[in-house]
Amino acid sequence: MEVSVLNINGQETGRKVTLNEAIFGIEPNDHVLYLDVKQYLAQQRQGTAKSKERSEISGSTRKLGRQKGGGGARRGDINSPILVGGGRVFGPKPRSYDFKLNKKVKVLARKSALSYKAQESAIVVVEDFNFEAPKTKDFVNFAKNLKVEDKKALVVLPEVNKNVYLSARNLKRADVMTASTLNSYKVLNADVLVITESSLKAIDGILTK
Repeated sequence: MEVSVLNINGQETGRKVTLNEAIFGIEPNDHVLYLDVKQYLAQQRQGTAKSKERSEISGSTRKLGRQKGGGGARRGDINSPILVGGGRVFGPKPRSYDFKLNKKVKVLARKSALSYKAQESAIVVVEDFNFEAPKTKDFVNFAKNLKVEDKKALVVLPEVNKNVYLSARNLKRADVMTASTLNSYKVLNADVLVITESSLKAIDGILTK
């Protein structure tokens, strides 16, 4: 699949790049995508939920009533889970929600996500660019020139670029990532991918090892 390379003003440069079929042209695997997105969202969870069980409640341990013959449920002390104000049974405890995924699964997931974007013709390739200073206005003009100002755009850079990142940070519909940190969730969440020429080479190198 060939894509025209645009410059920062949205004009064609006359060059074309061929998207690697092994990355952008595979049959997407939905289950693998589900697992990768599930893991990403699990990693975003703080996992700090905590409730007190009966041993952690501050209250007397005096036995409230006799064991048998009262006609109701057995309840030992005031901290019993069956009483209002008692402890909670099997409540949440601080934990990590992360789970392991094999490297090859994660690579296949990223390839599947990129293939979906290629099928939707939602990939824009631009020549390598930089902003002289961090200015939101510059990024807004850049998005308008590429006709992606009304879409959720994910800009993929070959390496960290502070000026571009800071220029996009205050925009709700824009996100900036490096090729090495690209993940399935961010790709699927974006309406359009704006990839620089160098980023394409970097993605090729990472996903075709």
